[in-house]
Amino acid sequence: MRHEACEFVGGPLDGRSIEVIVGMTGQPPKAYTVPAGERTYVYHRAHGERGRNRTPWVFVYAPDGKPPPGPKWPWSKRG
Repeated sequence: MRHEACEFVGGPLDGRSIEVIVGMTGQPPKAYTVPAGERTYVYHRAHGERGRNRTPWVFVYAPDGKPPPGPKWPWSKRG
């Protein structure tokens, strides 16, 4: 498996860069969960800054722990 260093913004991992497994397309997962005891922290993938010593992807902390909203397709069920 291939790994890529991704930065984390906000939450308990703020400012840290952690190796995250990337898929076949070279992109990390859309959501990254960090179990910490009884609590689970959720981070969502976002575009990072390009440039020297920067990663193309960052994970932004989601305090509510919900997945990011996806596209609203007309044929999908809304609930």
